[in-house]
Amino acid sequence: MEPLSLQEYICSLDPATLPRILKICSGVYFQGSVYEISGNECCLSTGDLLKVMAVALQKVICEDTETGQTMELPPTFKGEQGYPVPARTQWVPSSQARPLQPPWAQPHCPTGLFQPAPAPGPYLTLRGLFLKGTGQQGLTLHQALGRWDRQPQPLLCPAIGPRALLLHPVYEVHATMHLRRDVVKIPSTLEVDVEDVTEAAQHIHFARPLLLSEVLGMEAALPAQAEILEGPSGPAVFESAWVPRLRRGQRLQLHGHSHAWRVLASAPSSRRHFLLSSTYQGRFRQRPRQFKGVQELVAGLRPGRPLCVVVTQDCEGQGEDVPPLCMGDRLEARGLQGNGPGTRLLCHRHGEEEEEGEGKELLLPLDLGGSFVEEACDSKKYGLAELLERQPLPCEVRVVAPDPGLERDALGALPALRLEARLDQPFLVGSFCEEPEEGFEIPPRWLDLSLQLSEGPVHPPAPCTRRSRVEELTEAFYYRLLAQLPGSPAPPPPRPPKPAQAGAGPGARHPSAHRPPVPGPLPTSACPAPPLLPLPALPQPSTPSQYGRRGPPRDEGCALSSLPGIESNSTEHDYETVDDNVQKTIRKMQAMFPF
Repeated sequence: MEPLSLQEYICSLDPATLPRILKICSGVYFQGSVYEISGNECCLSTGDLLKVMAVALQKVICEDTETGQTMELPPTFKGEQGYPVPARTQWVPSSQARPLQPPWAQPHCPTGLFQPAPAPGPYLTLRGLFLKGTGQQGLTLHQALGRWDRQPQPLLCPAIGPRALLLHPVYEVHATMHLRRDVVKIPSTLEVDVEDVTEAAQHIHFARPLLLSEVLGMEAALPAQAEILEGPSGPAVFESAWVPRLRRGQRLQLHGHSHAWRVLASAPSSRRHFLLSSTYQGRFRQRPRQFKGVQELVAGLRPGRPLCVVVTQDCEGQGEDVPPLCMGDRLEARGLQGNGPGTRLLCHRHGEEEEEGEGKELLLPLDLGGSFVEEACDSKKYGLAELLERQPLPCEVRVVAPDPGLERDALGALPALRLEARLDQPFLVGSFCEEPEEGFEIPPRWLDLSLQLSEGPVHPPAPCTRRSRVEELTEAFYYRLLAQLPGSPAPPPPRPPKPAQAGAGPGARHPSAHRPPVPGPLPTSACPAPPLLPLPALPQPSTPSQYGRRGPPRDEGCALSSLPGIESNSTEHDYETVDDNVQKTIRKMQAMFPF
């Protein structure tokens, strides 16, 4: 078959013969043959192969054979359903003797159908013209395009005008290409020449890249070898050394699914974050929890279990109903009493000198401060699975026995570790082809990449995945993951405001007793003139109302009396609040001129 333009080939293509394989022969290319077509990038070079899967009609361009003017028709054009007729072809009867329809629309052809144009010459009427071999009076738009034979034929359509038309269809070609994930969409008007090589290219396989997340559901295809076509995109997930090796051209062995679950953990002292596998062999010991205020005590209560804490800081009481708490007092928080603003925490207090059976019940308001630490008498060592069965998350622990299978367990050097949530994210077990014995576990939904499966052999024994027992997370991914967790631990709600003091209303002025002492005027000898330094420009108010109306300021000594706009007057003491910007300026001047 000789090469044809893509437009000629698609217009003469029988859809019943799809799919067809085309070879790009020549064409017009721009900077590496990159076209942006319907949001899809399509790179067509000489020698590329296309597998045409479908063809869709986008529009039809009608060309007037006499004037050369063009107009577009939608694929649903039927004419008789109210499609607008161009103004230059409208027929307006001028008298009763003139027919109500134009002469080219009478009487045999409906206005929405097409007829072959007569021999060259003026096209006056369609009367007496019929299609041979059919019982129709004309062809629909799609039927007329079906008779397109490499070159368009002149047609007449009463709904468009009296002159002959040439129909130029524009199709959207849906094709697949080698190593392209998505279907490529190409307009048939693209200026490239193609050749049909379907018969000679039956053995060619158009490989489609896969995402690692798609391989997750292909259990029958594993184990398998794969080659990375595009590395993971987006922010980093793990701080591990094997992650940067996941780049283009790297060959992998995918062995199957990992059956381990994970625990999200963080080290409060060092701001490091980890992902622990259920195969971690280290041993943990529980750490007592610390609470700042009664509100956090309420958040730490568990149903059916009292919370025993020790007061670590003296706390003032609130009147006769709430006595003060002394350091060393033992409290047993039992539950909440009351509703609304009057809700209280019921506690049983034991002092340092009180015996075990003695004590006093307290009702602590939720806005009470203080500092408490949980009483923990359990010194047993637990494994990760045993600890989660005994202790609900979140909880604080300490690693007392590092994992013996790890060369360096980063958790063993941390003073505390906070276990936050259990994750059942699916992982795949993989290894590099050059290191088949050392494996790793990769989460496809977090660390996705594009690859192509190959037919190379895979070593039957699964590799050791010791290095995946503890994975350190990047800080950015940790907070993104924490926000996505459905039951992510949230900090306790803010403490309710303390009751306002009597006599302190929103518009009341503070008594003068609470003001800082006003320094008296310094003697002249105490204010030596310092050497002049280049001063920064002071912010000047643009309008008097910028800082509000102010009374006479207080006398701040010789440094303040030198400021512009501030006068010393010790006879008036009913001052308004000075603006924050002015106060900052005063502090700057005092720092620059120490007296």
